Amino acid sequence: MARPQVPRRMFVRGPAESQMVLLSILLPLLHPLGGVLGAKTCVPRPSCSECIQSPGCAWCSAKGFLQAGEPSERRCDAKEALTSRGCKEPYPPETDETLLMKDKELSASDDIIQLRPQQIDFQLRVGVPQTFKVSFKRAEGYPIDLYYLMDLSFSMGDDLDMIKKLSQDMVRTLQSFTKKLRIGFGSFVDKVALPYVSQMKRKRRDPSPHRGTSCQPAFSFQNLLNLTTDTAAFEKKVIGQRISANLDSPESGFDAIMQAAVCKDVIGWDDGTKILVYTSDDTFHMAGDGRLAGLSEPPDGHCHLSPSGLYDGTRFDYPSIGQLARVLTANNIQLIFAVTKNISAAYEELSKMIPQSVVGVLESDSSNVVQIIKNAYNSLSSSVVLEHHGAPQGLEVAYQAHCTSPSPGPPGLRPWSQRAECKDIKINQQVDFYVQLNMSRCLEQTEFHLSVQGISERLKVEVKMKCECDCGPVEKASPSCSGHGTLRCGICSCDPGFLGQTCDCLQSEDHVSLDEKCRHGGSSQLCSGHGSCECGKCACQRSFSGQFCECDDSNCVKSNQQLCGGNGKCVCGKCNCSGAYGGEACDCSTLDDRCQTAGSPCSGSGECLCNRCVCKGGFDGDHCSHIPNNCTKYEKCVTCLSKHKKEEVAEACGVPCEGAVLRHKKALRDAYCSFQSFLYDVTLTPQGIVHLRYAEMPSSIDKTWVIIGSSVSGILFIGLLIILISRLLLELSYRREYQSFVASQQQTNWKETRNPLFKGATTTVMNPLHMDDE
Repeated sequence: MARPQVPRRMFVRGPAESQMVLLSILLPLLHPLGGVLGAKTCVPRPSCSECIQSPGCAWCSAKGFLQAGEPSERRCDAKEALTSRGCKEPYPPETDETLLMKDKELSASDDIIQLRPQQIDFQLRVGVPQTFKVSFKRAEGYPIDLYYLMDLSFSMGDDLDMIKKLSQDMVRTLQSFTKKLRIGFGSFVDKVALPYVSQMKRKRRDPSPHRGTSCQPAFSFQNLLNLTTDTAAFEKKVIGQRISANLDSPESGFDAIMQAAVCKDVIGWDDGTKILVYTSDDTFHMAGDGRLAGLSEPPDGHCHLSPSGLYDGTRFDYPSIGQLARVLTANNIQLIFAVTKNISAAYEELSKMIPQSVVGVLESDSSNVVQIIKNAYNSLSSSVVLEHHGAPQGLEVAYQAHCTSPSPGPPGLRPWSQRAECKDIKINQQVDFYVQLNMSRCLEQTEFHLSVQGISERLKVEVKMKCECDCGPVEKASPSCSGHGTLRCGICSCDPGFLGQTCDCLQSEDHVSLDEKCRHGGSSQLCSGHGSCECGKCACQRSFSGQFCECDDSNCVKSNQQLCGGNGKCVCGKCNCSGAYGGEACDCSTLDDRCQTAGSPCSGSGECLCNRCVCKGGFDGDHCSHIPNNCTKYEKCVTCLSKHKKEEVAEACGVPCEGAVLRHKKALRDAYCSFQSFLYDVTLTPQGIVHLRYAEMPSSIDKTWVIIGSSVSGILFIGLLIILISRLLLELSYRREYQSFVASQQQTNWKETRNPLFKGATTTVMNPLHMDDE
């Protein structure tokens, strides 16, 4: 449908309307995912097609809906507002805009259905989100395609021997998950080019690094067995493999993964669960490493296997991680890295960048590879991730995951996210996802798909955009357009020579447009932005007046929250005061009755303005009869009084006393001010004269020295008394001790006897021989 022409008789937006226009520009930018803003606010637009592209808006095309002078934007409003204003059928009507085109029940029988619905059609409006429910239940026994990709470099010799022994166990383990099993086998070493593989003829035939050991020639990737249900062929193919060798540590595993994923027809991938098992004991070459061999062209993402299943690899560089992630995701292939412990950290980081991939740590001889495959499959199958593919820009897709069973019901105030994932989901456990679609701008009709990672089933979503109006038949020469225009969706498109909302204005003969006659002084706005231009004349809105609505009769100065203080009328932005009032806001009375006092007006200390006293400095009160802080104010005056004799005070203290009349008193018992050695008080007469009475304070003893002298005297007296008492007590003690000593001397009786313990200094010895001679 053609877009209706905007009428020439325009309603010019005022400040409120300008804010609405600004909001309409910012709203798509501020509109968050999933409509978190809650209730939608309609931003009026001048045409039906623009209106229904504004969130929360509806259009009323009924004849006679608008009042005279109302703009076309008034037809665009919230549906409830239009209905309350008398519009019986706002457009668009309330209809179900969601159609389930294909909705088969979830089933685990021969015709397995794990995703419901399968196709859905939507009709969307800009900014009006629509929500639908998607259910998924992983069926038991779902077909599995597993391709085993093995590193056959020389260090994997013991691993190959173990895989040969465990091939039967691997098949039996996979068959425990499903009877519909297909298995394939491929291997890789490295690009056959320097510096990866030796180019000597002998080494190209047999690259073994040790004598007495035979190896098969190196290769980048080789498809040894297409996906097949013949498990015996898999075991036979694994047993028949020989080890190979290369020069450096990293391998061409990325080449192998790329070719195994893109060669769908050669490998034989089907619509079941696709699993690629990658085993290695070393790291990988990635994009850029091929430059060492002069290979700078990136892989083109196509299959390059020879009829025998070999990939030469000497034409392209190694794939990048991003290329692998895109290819595996596009082909819905889940990747299991079974690698040794020494390199597991590198593959853990790699797995974070490749969706639907896990890492298992191999023993040094790969003896636990069967358990790794089992654990990895359980981990991948227990995680359910719903994602979308092919949604255009401007179409926002958000999710809510309800992983518990049963589902808690429709989405309420739970937040929407850009990812839907449920973990620890068991076989035959149903999970529900709520998907919300929201269009930020008008788009062409489009379709995209929703799918669960690792599952080939898809939900096709077709989206039609509701961006044009179907308001019914078009009326030519409509009476609603004064017979001079075509009525479409309630708006008149005027014939040549006619203008206006109802085509009732003739185009002027001087070829000056009617709009120009409503512009003031070359302004770009019609009627100064405050009215509508009707046939070249301004119809002003609300409180605006003047030929061009240039006068705002509500924009005068306010006083007491009233225009012109309630004492005048606002005319073109200025107050015309009434009665005994004047001033810019008519708030100034010309009377002076409130300023009168017993003496002079305002007590002689102020000026009467607008019937109110404006006091001079140092005075306040309604009649300027109060001196604030009068005691502190005249402290300088008192200081001056203290420095001069009574006879000199009147002349010397005139300035600091600010002309106050000074009166000296012998005593002031009722004075309320004191400073230094004076008592004083300050009074104001009705004539505005300040009187200051003052008197010297009565002399008094300085109590400080009395207290200090008394304290010192008391301390000295007490000290002397203590010394005398202690000396007296000591003298009495000495006399008692002396008398006791004298008495004991008199009682002592000395006897002159030999001390038995005394020995003399001379010893006499008798010589016995001398005695015999006698």
